[in-house]
Formats: sequence, C-alpha cells, structure tokens
Amino acid sequence: MAHEDWTVDLLHVGLPHSASRQQLLQDVNLTSIEDLPAVLDGWASAAEQLEAARPRIEAARAHMKTRGALPDDLETRDVTADVLRDAEPRQGNQGDRSRGAV
Repeated sequence: MAHEDWTVDLLHVGLPHSASRQQLLQDVNLTSIEDLPAVLDGWASAAEQLEAARPRIEAARAHMKTRGALPDDLETRDVTADVLRDAEPRQGNQGDRSRGAV
C-alpha cells in the first residue's frame, strides 16, 4: 500500500499485536495537531515494513510448523530489553495526570 493511502483505521487493523494497536491510538490521541503528521508517517512506515516482510514471516511460520525450527538464515536475538523499554511509560508523560491513564 502506498504511504499516502494509509488511514488511522487501516494502520490499526494492519498492526499484528494489541499492544502496538493500543500504542498507535495513544499516540494519535495524545499528539498535538502540529506533530500528528510526523507521528502518522512513522506508523505508516512501520506498517509498510511489516507488509513487505509478510512473505518472509509466512515462510518462516510454515517452516517452523513443518520442521519444528526456524530456517537457518533467520537470526535469533534477545529482545527482552527492547520489550521492557517499550512497556515503560513515555518519559514526557510521567506525572502528567491531566492526560489520562498512561
């Protein structure tokens, strides 16, 4: 899908995990109007990368299902630190109760 064809709804539907869908909605709702185009461009880029990777992801799933292991050409890495960092409240929103639950 072309970058300019994305809508917030299509981005929301296109994201694979509830946490990323929730983060999209939070970003859209808490971003100032002036900064919103840049935020949406970032989400559209991420969605486009996921769409481009879909064939490889599906091939890896099929390989895993039939052979019980990922293909040799896929590297594995520990992303625990990334997940924990992403789960933390955004630095700019800490202590700002007027913006709702974070």
